Amino acid sequence: MRENREVDEASLPFTSTGPAGHRSRMRQKLLTRGPAALADYELLEMILFLGIDRRDTKPLAKAAINQFGGLAETLAAAPALLAHLGRECVVALKLAQEAATRLARAEIRDRAHLANWEGVQLYLDGVVACGAPLRTLYLNNRNRLLGDEPVPDSGVRAIAARALDLHATAVILVSDGTAPSPELRATIRRLLEASDLLTLKLHDCVLGRPGAWRSLRAAGQLK
Repeated sequence: MRENREVDEASLPFTSTGPAGHRSRMRQKLLTRGPAALADYELLEMILFLGIDRRDTKPLAKAAINQFGGLAETLAAAPALLAHLGRECVVALKLAQEAATRLARAEIRDRAHLANWEGVQLYLDGVVACGAPLRTLYLNNRNRLLGDEPVPDSGVRAIAARALDLHATAVILVSDGTAPSPELRATIRRLLEASDLLTLKLHDCVLGRPGAWRSLRAAGQLK
């Protein structure tokens, strides 16, 4: 009888409190206490769950935070430096990074009020840029930001169409150059010429980078 019981117990599903049980407890902690209750390494080890099926990810999470200096630094690390974790883990980490970036960008955008030059500079210094050499800030009639998007290849026509979609009444062009290129000057000229027809005002064109912005309107070059 005892021999049969041992055989039966041996055939039971895996029920230990090892990695599988730990993952269940971590998920329960997240659901009952909320994500804010998780330490940085715990959040990272749960992200690694997505890339590793059956392995304790806590040591990997702690090692990565020690290596890179923190959770944010780990998420931002180059894929080549994360390759030892495996391809699926790199994918999970980069997805988490992009989600965090978009949430931060949306939060800044939602509270951005660009009624003056100081407000514009504060926004541009704080926001994560979309990565395009030329982008458009779309504003409503109260100078609240509605969108921050790359300028499409079709230029002014696409800007006007997008402004219509967003119900924007004004735009600010932002270039990463130190001086306006011929293409940028042409875009500025066309927007100024079409402003009455489009009922879309060009508030400014801003050049530069965080901490070193220059306003073409302040320089008297938007005429």
